[in-house]
Amino acid sequence: MTMTHPTLARELAPTPSLVRDLLLVGGGAAFIALLAQAQVPLQPVPMTLQTLGVLLVGAALGWKRAFAAVLLYALAGAAGLPVYAGGASGYMNTAGTGLRASIGYIISYPLAAALVGFLVERFGLDRRFLGTCLAMLAGSVVIYAIGLPVLGAITGLKGSALMAAGLTPFIIGDTLKLLLAALLLPTAWKLARR
Repeated sequence: MTMTHPTLARELAPTPSLVRDLLLVGGGAAFIALLAQAQVPLQPVPMTLQTLGVLLVGAALGWKRAFAAVLLYALAGAAGLPVYAGGASGYMNTAGTGLRASIGYIISYPLAAALVGFLVERFGLDRRFLGTCLAMLAGSVVIYAIGLPVLGAITGLKGSALMAAGLTPFIIGDTLKLLLAALLLPTAWKLARR
């Protein structure tokens, strides 16, 4: 399947090179790590801006570079760098007794970013408000489709208790992040074309 729409990164840095790609991937991972530090410490999963970063990186870099950037972010945290929410790292919980409750969400991030990047490259969804909303919503669905079952498996929560811990507290924040992205991306395209 042919990708027919350039990404924002390709528009701003059109000359292909390994150095450009490495800088984009590293910059994308650093951007997500920075946004992860803005958090509301809910339990068992904190509310952060890292999902906004994941979805924006997906849209800006395209599916391949976005997947690489977000995977780099996830692996950096797993390796002990303090890039997760609140400067956390590793896949174990703070007590060291089991997996971090948010691990399913972290695992989903590369796939969510790749999906958003694919939708942007294939359909140019990041050029308009509604299209950006649709791409971000699709990425969010991937995050919850993976994150919620893993959260349930780790915590033993089920049904409404699982929704109350892993979905309901995030709906308003995720909606605001989606709307912010839907304002930022089309605006960035207008500025890039000037």
